[in-house]
Amino acid sequence: MNGDTGLAERFERERPRLRAVAYRLLGSLTEAEDAVQETWLRLARTDAAAVDNLDAWLTTVVARVSLNMLRSRAARREEPLEVRLPDPVVETPRPDADPAHAAVLADSVGLALLVVLDTLNPTERLAFVLHDMFGVPFDEIGPLVDRSPAAARQLASRARRRVRGQAPTPDPDLGRQRAVVDAFLTAARDGDFDALIAVLHPDVVLRSDGGSARARHTTVLTGAPEVAAQATTFGRLFPYARPVLVNGAAGVLVSAGGRPLSVMAFTVTGGLVVAVDVIADPRRLAVLGLDD
Repeated sequence: MNGDTGLAERFERERPRLRAVAYRLLGSLTEAEDAVQETWLRLARTDAAAVDNLDAWLTTVVARVSLNMLRSRAARREEPLEVRLPDPVVETPRPDADPAHAAVLADSVGLALLVVLDTLNPTERLAFVLHDMFGVPFDEIGPLVDRSPAAARQLASRARRRVRGQAPTPDPDLGRQRAVVDAFLTAARDGDFDALIAVLHPDVVLRSDGGSARARHTTVLTGAPEVAAQATTFGRLFPYARPVLVNGAAGVLVSAGGRPLSVMAFTVTGGLVVAVDVIADPRRLAVLGLDD
């Protein structure tokens, strides 16, 4: 029993890292939890004493489980071009957060990056996430995708080029991000089109996921004029917006009467908003537990 207790304690220490691996691979909080739980079940059926490197073994298992889930998802998907944003990690800003918590936020993966990861095929995504984000060597990644280490390296390289070309790098200064987001919200509330244009990148992208319940809010807009026009249309809701962190970056939660209406994630680069990702699906918002 003591051995079982020790193994459970060891697994719990590894759980946050395993959840991070699964979330980056799946972009779904619930699926990531399922993958971590399945990893625990497999560990419980394994002779852990015979495992040379338990941390590496756990990473391999959660990655393999996540890869199978990705492949199953790809096989089920009937509308590959529909707007379906990844699950956000939403937190209230904590000025008194301890250094360890601040480090976790700094290492967060932005929603815009997860959107790009969703465009990769499952093997590319696994190779990129495991190697570039978690430092797993290619000789361990290759067997997971039935490739040689050299072929796994090529998968990660292709994914890296896609990410670099499509995923903007956020400004590292959270205060600067927040100032830009606040300027965006103020301009939208005031209906100040020119002020909105001033804080938007010319090629800004707005992605809105309303789910089946709010299908009319499901759209992709590109370009500062289009996004500014949309922002002024919904500016009347922004007085109900409060600041939150969305995947470690400046964002807002819009709610009324204690009911969440949307989560907005902003990607700010060079002092301009380059991406706005909005989740307005009531079902998904309810799962996130965002009620005031």
